[in-house]
Amino acid sequence: MGVSRRDFLKISGSTLLLGQVAASASADAKEQEIKIKGAKETTTICPYCSVGCGIIVHTKDGKVVNTEGDPDHPINEGSLCSKGGSIYQNVNNEHRLLKPRYRAPGSTEWKDVEWDWALDQIARKVKDTRDRTFQTTMKTKVREVKAADTPDEGGVYAPVVVNDVEKEFAINRTDGIAHVGSAALDNEECYLIQKLVRSWGLVYVEHQARL
Repeated sequence: MGVSRRDFLKISGSTLLLGQVAASASADAKEQEIKIKGAKETTTICPYCSVGCGIIVHTKDGKVVNTEGDPDHPINEGSLCSKGGSIYQNVNNEHRLLKPRYRAPGSTEWKDVEWDWALDQIARKVKDTRDRTFQTTMKTKVREVKAADTPDEGGVYAPVVVNDVEKEFAINRTDGIAHVGSAALDNEECYLIQKLVRSWGLVYVEHQARL
């Protein structure tokens, strides 16, 4: 079978392109192997949306050297979206905040503070707010009704208002604090947080799974 000049160029170009792709893929795989050689492998969950994709983290001397999708994870089976695929940059980033930041009331400046100070402030404000807004009981009007002594034309014993009385109920809650959950929390963490904030008397408890 004869091969025209055009067909020859097509075949040669395709062969050359495939060879370059294969060589590039081989080089990338070799570079990846060198990068993670001797590194400690740890599994974690992506901190972004609520899908909960599994990620493998490779660390050397306490520093993250590589992140990739976990092929053994039942949710993503090794695949990651663009946000999950770039999670390596969250750690190795010169703009990453390493300390809590605090802005005083009325101030326009943020300043770095220590974790112990920040946690003490949070605990104090939660305690003060709860003490100030905690309600043990609540009074409300309750309408007492009873069924009519005789049925109506349709044979229904319609309810009849007997009296409106004010009653006091135990509520043990605070309306001064709200809690918003995180998409990065797993089921066990959500359970513990619910137990904690409910024990404080919080009723405004929300969860977000969109960031």
